Amino acid sequence: MVRPALRSRSLRRVHRRTPGGRNVVHYERRRPGPARCARCGRPLNGVPRLRPSKLRALPKTAKRPERPYGGVLCAACLAELLREQIRRMASASQ
Repeated sequence: MVRPALRSRSLRRVHRRTPGGRNVVHYERRRPGPARCARCGRPLNGVPRLRPSKLRALPKTAKRPERPYGGVLCAACLAELLREQIRRMASASQ
């Protein structure tokens, strides 16, 4: 029997084959869901699905895309937002 802390279903069971040829079960934390766009809720591209402790270890450039609102808005919502701002600026200057 495994130790009580590992019996929780919040940990996923991963079957591994050891160098000695035995099949063993390792317990690891589940992967979090994907980061989502703040505006439309679509999963964000370029943002890794990692636990916060692993995410902190990554360099800043690996955590999110390098564009305005990178890691917060998807590319489609950003394009729409920029179009709205350009329209607003054009109408204000008239």
